[in-house]
Amino acid sequence: MQNESIETGGLPEGESPAPSAAGPKERRRRAAGRLFRAEVFYGLGLAAFAALAFLASFNAYFGWDLRTSLFLQSLPIPGMLEMMRFVSLFGNKLTPFALTIFTAVLLLVFKRRSEAAGLIFSAGGSSIVNSLLKLLIARPRPTSDLVSVFIDLKTQSFPSGHVTFYVCYFGFLFFAAYAVLPRGSVLRRAACGATAVPVVLIGLSRVYLGAHWPSDTLGAYLVSGLWLALSLDLYRRWKERSTFH
Repeated sequence: MQNESIETGGLPEGESPAPSAAGPKERRRRAAGRLFRAEVFYGLGLAAFAALAFLASFNAYFGWDLRTSLFLQSLPIPGMLEMMRFVSLFGNKLTPFALTIFTAVLLLVFKRRSEAAGLIFSAGGSSIVNSLLKLLIARPRPTSDLVSVFIDLKTQSFPSGHVTFYVCYFGFLFFAAYAVLPRGSVLRRAACGATAVPVVLIGLSRVYLGAHWPSDTLGAYLVSGLWLALSLDLYRRWKERSTFH
């Protein structure tokens, strides 16, 4: 029995060997499949954002914007205003720039150059994109005669800068933590949870505070999701290049 096992490559009788690693043709086929899926994702996302941005440029708000905002602000939840203000805290004024620089420096201290560069590209680049879109679309903010405005801002409304920053800053850290930290570890779960919660809550916060219409946050989730996907793709490619060179 021992000789038979050796002759068949160490596998029990009747069991076929596992398939070998994918060859060059298979790898090219898989790469083409990933590229096609990415193109579809970007195409649909851009089309959805373009349609929403076009409509927003001609409408100060939509009917469902007003109804949703009034419903959210009417929720009788104790401490809701304080909680929503805290959620928005990390996107106020110069805080996003300071937070991004501090985190990038911290990553460099721990010799995570790829993560630091990816974070700056994701969060910093999205800020530039958001500013340009605001100027191009020039949609006004919600007014106090329509909804409760707890934060009076004079800048343009579409898309939401807070949402854009949260998605591209916390979102990038979420995926970086998932990729870098040990699988199944408490630290990995804690890091992913801590970075996912702000992304989910920030849209509600901006609408509740009267700083944005729901469509402003929806547009921000769309465009920042696309920018984050691009940032993560470049980050992955850079990591692969660093590994093989």
